[in-house]
Amino acid sequence: MFSLKYIISAIAVASSASAAAVNARAEDNVLATQATTVTFCSGSLNPPNGCAAIPIASNVCINFTGGLTFLDKTVSNGLVPSGVICTVFEQLNCESSTVSDRVLLTAGTWDFFSVTGDSGPVNFNDLASSFVCTSF
Repeated sequence: MFSLKYIISAIAVASSASAAAVNARAEDNVLATQATTVTFCSGSLNPPNGCAAIPIASNVCINFTGGLTFLDKTVSNGLVPSGVICTVFEQLNCESSTVSDRVLLTAGTWDFFSVTGDSGPVNFNDLASSFVCTSF
């Protein structure tokens, strides 16, 4: 027969493995478990003018339509939280037809008059229509 000590040890090991698996899944999808937002403004970030803090999920395209229509083709500033990188697109549905119709935003505040494009800094003011973010 199995000893009580052996059974308790097996249960402890199984519990630890189970907890580690749950923690790994949670860490893999940080954006799904936390209320992470990016902020885009048609005016200034500080003081806030025409801004929206938008909840994001990793790798989900968000269009500036519906309640965000006021931002379509009017974004001038953005704020991306630490641990997140976003690509902002000139077209809806996060589509890109050329290297000049999208920009990359890393953590920090951004003035869309000079943001990082595929070919270096570009003026993306009043061009954005959609974006997608990813955690890292």
